[in-house]
Amino acid sequence: MKPRLGIYIHIPFCASKCSYCDFYSLAGCDDLMPEYHKALIAHMEESAYAIKNYEVDTIYFGGGTPSYYGAENLIALLDTLKANGNVRMDAEITVECNPDSVDLADLKLLRQEGVNRLSIGLQSTDNDLLKLIGRRHNFQQAVRAFEDARRAGFDNLSLDLMYGLPSQTKSDWADTLAKTVELHPEHLSCYGLKLEPGTQMYADYNGSPILPDEDEQADMYSYCAEMLDRYGYRQYEISNFCAPGFESRHNLKYWNLDDYMGFGPGAASCVGKLRYSFIKDLKKYIYGVTRKISIVDEYQQVDPLERAVEYIMLGMRTSQGISEEDYRIRCQCDWRPISRVLRAFAEKGWAEQTDGRWHFTVPGFLISNTLISIMLEAQAEGLAEGTPWLERADRQEKKISLPKGEDELFAELYEQKTKS
Repeated sequence: MKPRLGIYIHIPFCASKCSYCDFYSLAGCDDLMPEYHKALIAHMEESAYAIKNYEVDTIYFGGGTPSYYGAENLIALLDTLKANGNVRMDAEITVECNPDSVDLADLKLLRQEGVNRLSIGLQSTDNDLLKLIGRRHNFQQAVRAFEDARRAGFDNLSLDLMYGLPSQTKSDWADTLAKTVELHPEHLSCYGLKLEPGTQMYADYNGSPILPDEDEQADMYSYCAEMLDRYGYRQYEISNFCAPGFESRHNLKYWNLDDYMGFGPGAASCVGKLRYSFIKDLKKYIYGVTRKISIVDEYQQVDPLERAVEYIMLGMRTSQGISEEDYRIRCQCDWRPISRVLRAFAEKGWAEQTDGRWHFTVPGFLISNTLISIMLEAQAEGLAEGTPWLERADRQEKKISLPKGEDELFAELYEQKTKS
């Protein structure tokens, strides 16, 4: 049996740039779509020899706004993968979409051609907040897009939400969650706002008193986890919740250190012991693929110690957590320092062990940045008897900061590798 592989395809085009977004995405570049489409197909065809060594069991179209790219273009990319790779019949195929750039006809076409999961960028049910953060849709449009997706035959729908927005109260957040749950999505991703330098929101709101502070964001996060649990949504990763059996199989590849391959500017890959990413420049990507010039931005062999670091950083973000058996097999490192730290965390109520696997509790998730840092120190140095490092975690619990987001976390992993 061939090993499994996830495929990520980056679509960098947007109708407009949201004021909080620091992803590699571009507005006003529609004229480059035809060239990009040809380059992307050529890149996937050139990579067919590598893809055919695997069975592709997840495909994820992210962005940017893939739905803005158009259903027919997305299907052409999907057909290229099917023609040049071993795409499983039961593969999870996800398309990210915004409510303002989908219609029923496109959704029916996507579903007919094998797309079986949508991730819809709702962000909020408050129309004023949607305007404030630069979204092009209102809540009514989002509901219509969601209902159209159901009519098109989708039974695996995810909604993205944001909290900690300017002037947003806990009551506002509770209302957004309540209205979202009424739609009965299978999956929810809930992210705290992080102002990123270079974005419009950073310029407008950095240091602003109308932003919820860290404690208020932490309250919103805790309420979210508790409320969604009451409605049957299991928290399986710091920011992700789902009905039983509807975890994002593609995203789990990142957390589980499974193989994945990316295409498009800025897309990252991790295949075997190789990790690499492509340049974040649309024109250079097109030119490089067309002229057969290298488009690799970062490239590194992952050694066992780096794999051990990643195992903790990524595994402890999930409800599945980590285990001694996996750690010894994957990382070939001494488990005892990690075990001592985890037992100390358990005494504080920050971690617990279930069926031989250690994972954070909700209070532990809230200070996971600090707790994971302590675990990595233990891993690197081995902690002597005594626990002075717990004081740092205690201080952090009193002044909570939200867990790192996915992109921030992966950026940190790449930074560590380039420095080593």
